[in-house]
Amino acid sequence: MPAATLASLREEMNDLLNRFWTGTAEPFGLAEWSPPLDVAETDEAIIVDVEVPGIDPATLDISVTGDVLTIRGEKHDQTGQEGRNYHRVERRYGSFTRSLTLPAQVEADKVDAKAHFGVLSIRLPKKDAARLRKVEIKAD
Repeated sequence: MPAATLASLREEMNDLLNRFWTGTAEPFGLAEWSPPLDVAETDEAIIVDVEVPGIDPATLDISVTGDVLTIRGEKHDQTGQEGRNYHRVERRYGSFTRSLTLPAQVEADKVDAKAHFGVLSIRLPKKDAARLRKVEIKAD
């Protein structure tokens, strides 16, 4: 291989690795934005915390169908402000849909959601049949 080709390949690999480590790489060419979330479980409920900074909680849509929780929303692009010449844009924008299968059956009509400091916390109470029941062992 000519030295120019190797140098070009090395430059492209360095660029790829830099984008990967700085979080700006788009895996497999996908550019879709999706907020990260955590799912936790207690004896009484499933708790889902979703990072949604910069999104008005009133514009989010939360639904439960069977054992699937779906969260929809949109984070609006703010880079079009007049008088600004952007040199780097790493924040993600656009609409998103997150659907996840819940680890237990829940009471869909009793779901509660609150937003605080850019984190949406969704509490999904478990159905009685899905709650942990402790069985007492009787000794002879």
